Amino acid sequence: MEQPSTATLDKKTSGFGRLLVVVYAVFTLSAGARSLYQVIRKFDEAPLSITLSAISALIYLVATIALAKKGEGAWKVSLGAVGIEMAGVILVGIFSYIQPQHFELASVWSHFGSGYGYIPLVLPMVGLWWLFNTRPVRVNA
Repeated sequence: MEQPSTATLDKKTSGFGRLLVVVYAVFTLSAGARSLYQVIRKFDEAPLSITLSAISALIYLVATIALAKKGEGAWKVSLGAVGIEMAGVILVGIFSYIQPQHFELASVWSHFGSGYGYIPLVLPMVGLWWLFNTRPVRVNA
């Protein structure tokens, strides 16, 4: 029976992987706090961008938890969450330039994350790179 190599799975959650988890946790808190405040105080001003900020916070949360866990299942969830994040920041980034009237208040991913120093654009690129370099390798057991 083939099993994923434990050395590869351990690498995902150590060293640089831990730093990545910390950055994702910071973005989870940052996007979550911002969207919670906006939902409570300003939702009627820009419902689309505020909803997108809340969705991004949830995606960051899933990515943080999955990146922090070991196992092939966690790796797959990480890949899915970071992949959705990458697609989201690109699509919302484009849409926020094409239809700026829908983004009276910026979302985390508006203008490719310019309000956050473009880290929302770079972070999933780094995350995907890390995940593909720590892909579970099947070995015969």
